[in-house]
Amino acid sequence: MKETGHKSNAVGLESIGIKEAKEVLWNLTPAELVEEAIKNGEGVLTNTGALMCDTGSFTGRSPKDRFVVKDEKTADTVWWGDINIAFDPEKFDQLQEKMTDFLKDRKLYVRDAYAGAHPDYRLNLRVVNTQAWQNLFCNDMFLRLTPEELKDHQPEFTIICAPEFKADPAVDGTRQENFAIINFTKNMILIGGTGYAGEMKKGIFGVLNYILPQERQTLSMHCSANVGKDGDTAIFFGLSGTGKTTLSADPERGLIGDDEHGWAKDSVFNFEGGCYAKVIDLTHEKEPQIWDAIKFGAIVENTRFYEGTRTVDYTNKSVTENTRTAYPIYHIDNAIEPSRADIPKNIFFLTADAFGVLPPISKLNTSQAMYHFISGYTAKVAGTEVGVTEPQTTFSACFGAAFLPLHPTKYAEMLGKKMEESHVNVWLVNTGWTGGPYGVGSRMKLPYTRAMITAALNGELNNVTYTKHPIFGVEMPNSCPNVPDNILNPRNTWSDKAEYDAKAADLGSKFVKNFQKYSAFANEEILAGAPNVEVTA
Repeated sequence: MKETGHKSNAVGLESIGIKEAKEVLWNLTPAELVEEAIKNGEGVLTNTGALMCDTGSFTGRSPKDRFVVKDEKTADTVWWGDINIAFDPEKFDQLQEKMTDFLKDRKLYVRDAYAGAHPDYRLNLRVVNTQAWQNLFCNDMFLRLTPEELKDHQPEFTIICAPEFKADPAVDGTRQENFAIINFTKNMILIGGTGYAGEMKKGIFGVLNYILPQERQTLSMHCSANVGKDGDTAIFFGLSGTGKTTLSADPERGLIGDDEHGWAKDSVFNFEGGCYAKVIDLTHEKEPQIWDAIKFGAIVENTRFYEGTRTVDYTNKSVTENTRTAYPIYHIDNAIEPSRADIPKNIFFLTADAFGVLPPISKLNTSQAMYHFISGYTAKVAGTEVGVTEPQTTFSACFGAAFLPLHPTKYAEMLGKKMEESHVNVWLVNTGWTGGPYGVGSRMKLPYTRAMITAALNGELNNVTYTKHPIFGVEMPNSCPNVPDNILNPRNTWSDKAEYDAKAADLGSKFVKNFQKYSAFANEEILAGAPNVEVTA
C-alpha cells in the first residue's frame, strides 16, 4: 500500500480494517488537496481562489437515512424515533467490511484532526475520504493539529466517507443506497452514497451531542457565539432564517464560532475549526465577513459562475437554494483562536415569528428559558417552501432536533442548571413581524434588532421597567435605547387589539400542543414555562 504525506506514528488504517488501497495520501496541505481535486476533476477555481465543487444528487443532509447503531451502550440512552433511527450492529459490521473492500482499489485521502477547542473536552478524529475536496472540507471544518500533535495522534472517532459506494437496502438494512450511520461502541461513522459534505460535520456534532452531556456532564449547543472586548460572552440560538449568522457577526466583538459549541464549567468553546455558511444571495454589503472569507482554501458548493467568467453568481439557484461555503475560521478577521471564551453573560433565542405575536425582545426566567429551548420555535412564511401559502409554525427541539441523540429534556435541564449557576440573562428576540402577521405587518427593522441586542449586551436593559406578556409571561422592556417605545409591546403595533389577542392565544396553544410530546419527560420547573392558554383537543 503506497503511502505519502504526514502520517501519525501511533495508529494506521489497519485498525479500522483498511489493509490495502491503491494509494493513501496522509494530511495533505490545502494547496495539495486543491491540486488533487482539480486533477481528479472534482472542482474548479473561482476568481477569488476558492474551490467550486458539486455535491451530486444530494445537496443537503438526508435525515431519513441517518442511523444510530442500537446496542448495549445505546439501547437505554439514545432518544429513539424518527431522528435517531435504530440500526443493527451486525448489519453495521457487514457494511463496514463491504466498504473497506470497496476501498481496496481507490486512492484515499486521510485527515487527522480534532473537535472541541477546550483541551479537556477535545475528541481526536480521523477521516478517510475518497475525494480530495471532501478532505479539504474536513481540514476547513475540524480543528487542525500542530506537527507535534500529529506525530502521536490517536483517533478516538473515525469517519469513513465514500460517496461512490452505494448500499443495497435489501441486504444492508438501509432505507436507500445512501446512508450515514453512527456507531458509539466502535467509535465510527460510515457515510456512503451521498456527496454532501455536511453529513461529516453534522455526524461529529451528533457524536459530541451524545458524549459531552451523557459522559462528560457538559452541555452541547447548536448555536453561534461571540465575545466582547471586556470578555463578555454571548450565545445565539436560532433556526434557519432567524438571523443567527447575521446578528452574531459583529465587528465590535470577536467570533468564537458560528454553529456548534460546548458549555463547560469554566468556558464556552467551539467544536469546530471553521464555518459552513449559506451563500444564496450573498453580497459584500449584507455579509462582508463571509464574502471576504471565500478565498484560497475555502470551498463553495453547488454554485454557478456568471457566464464566461470565474465569478460566482450567488443569486443562481439552478442547482439548489442550499448553496454553501466552507472555510477555516482564521479567514474571519475578528475570529478568536483558540475558539474559547468565558461562560456566557447573555443568551439569545432568535425567532422569526411570522404571526407578529412575540415581542421584539423579552426576558425569560429559568422555566421559560427551558421551555422555549425545548420548543425551538420559528415560523415559515409564504413562498419559502412549496405549498406554504400562509405562516406556519416550525418547532425544532433545542434549536437543532435533527442532531440530538439524547432526549431534549436532558439538554434543557442542563441549560437550566447552567443558568442558575452563572446568573446568565436569557432573551427571546423576534426578528420576524410586527404590526400584524406576514402579509399585513412588516418585518422588524434590522437596526432596531441590533440596537436591542446591543442594549442587552451593554446592560442597558437591567434598570428599565418591564411589562409581563399576558399569554407567554415573558418580560417586555418598556424602553430601550435607539428603539421606539411603541414597538416594544407587540399588541401596541396592531390596529385591531382583539385580533392580536386572538392570534397570541392561538400561537400559545400551538406551543402547548407541540410540547405534549415532551411533557411526560419534563419536570415541573420546565412545565411552568408554558404559555397561559386553554388548549382544546
